Amino acid sequence: MLPAELQHKTIDNDVLNYINTLQASVKELHEYRNKYLEVKEQYELLIYKRFGRSAEQLLADEKQMLLFSEKNKDETPAPEDEVQTIKSFQRKKPGRKPLSRMLTRRPRTIDISESEKTCACGAALTKIGEETSEKLVIIEPEIYVDQIIRPKYACHHCEGTENEEHGAVRIAPVEPAIIPKGIASPSLLSTVITQKFEMHLPYYRQEKQFEGIGALISRQDMGNWQQQVYEKLTPLFDILKETVKSGPVIQMDETVVQVIGEEERSDTKKSYMWLARGGPESKKVLWYEYYRTRAAYNAKDFLTGYSGYLQTDGYEGYDSAIKDMHGIIHVGCFAHARRKFYEAAKVNKDAKSAQEGIKHIRKLYDIEADLRGQPLSEEIFLRERKARAGPVLEKFRLWLLKRQEEVPPSLLLGKAIHYSLAQWEKMTAYLENYNLTPDNNACENGIRPFVLGRKNWLFCQSVGGAKSSCGMYTLIETAKQSGLVPRKYLNALFEKAPYAASPEDWKKLLPWNIFTA
Repeated sequence: MLPAELQHKTIDNDVLNYINTLQASVKELHEYRNKYLEVKEQYELLIYKRFGRSAEQLLADEKQMLLFSEKNKDETPAPEDEVQTIKSFQRKKPGRKPLSRMLTRRPRTIDISESEKTCACGAALTKIGEETSEKLVIIEPEIYVDQIIRPKYACHHCEGTENEEHGAVRIAPVEPAIIPKGIASPSLLSTVITQKFEMHLPYYRQEKQFEGIGALISRQDMGNWQQQVYEKLTPLFDILKETVKSGPVIQMDETVVQVIGEEERSDTKKSYMWLARGGPESKKVLWYEYYRTRAAYNAKDFLTGYSGYLQTDGYEGYDSAIKDMHGIIHVGCFAHARRKFYEAAKVNKDAKSAQEGIKHIRKLYDIEADLRGQPLSEEIFLRERKARAGPVLEKFRLWLLKRQEEVPPSLLLGKAIHYSLAQWEKMTAYLENYNLTPDNNACENGIRPFVLGRKNWLFCQSVGGAKSSCGMYTLIETAKQSGLVPRKYLNALFEKAPYAASPEDWKKLLPWNIFTA
């Protein structure tokens, strides 16, 4: 638009056209510049994600460089409210860490010969002490065949005709097993399953390992065992799914998985593995479930019958899923907002604004960690959290509103600002409940083992395989939540499951009950 003083003057049409063309060119130049910066940021972000460090730290490398930067001389000192108190710490003693006292120790003495125990003067040497060192020894695990012999008995006198209740031949009944017949013992099953789903070792690699010890177990056999175990434990999985919905908070996330042989879908089509973390504090369950798509109705299907808090990232599908569901309060995740600021800081040379956003979020985490470290009642904790985090949140919000007017929305920093403002009500909802935290990280940590495994086994051979894989991840990661060693839990579970006949029997096999029942 022309300046006001020029609007009242008569200007030659050529001059007017020139000015309009110039203004249009300047506008187009700004658009090209923003587009260039956007593409440049995307390129640098891809390079950083491919070759850079993945840890979301507050740009420690840049802070170290500032010690030697001339710019420090001209920088204004930080205001008083920017001062942070650094917690004291104990410096770690250098050297090798001692071996755990829980490990079995077998003393072995290396002594001098008897002739050396006599001094040149003829007197016997006296023991004045000893030196002790330790080496860790690993012996191959004991692998043997459990050869089960069941003697048969018969009567040669009447040949069983005197007692019709029993057959002519008597033999002890077969022990109940989670997989009847075959060579799969509870210890073998627990080893095979934890090797794949905890140690990320695909069945074809385990097949090679078994060949090395003279046991020919095919990958097909192991896959079939996995499916049979999953089907046998159906009552236990039903209880675990109910337990997820019994707590005050459910955290959810999802990731892709490739499944071969889905009906009416190509093998390259993306499917999804969804994760829900919930249940009472002492009975946390990580529930994995396979769905063909990422559509909102999948989340709605899972959340049916639940009331409480739902904490997720900014995926809009969750909003759609709970739109018509009463009793569910949606909570956001500050970790996702922080991640966007962090990415903006890593690819932008002028990273001060992005760092400023990270600092605001870091203050919230410092407050949370400080309060969680104190023995406070829930009521006092909530009151203190609101009193301390409230001003920090308000200052952060005002900063976001101010920077929103200054940063193009197409740039990474603009996207971080837009995400934070769009998710503001959800992200700040964590203040209302003691069981909520500022982020969804506990659920994301449950996604990580699946992602690591996916890099090794790449895809699921069938829909049934995808569902049973979710079941195995559920057992292993839920056992970890209860502080159990997954292999030991699965071994005990597979030993006791064949004897479970009622819902009460199955409840005794839950991770928090199995070793106390």
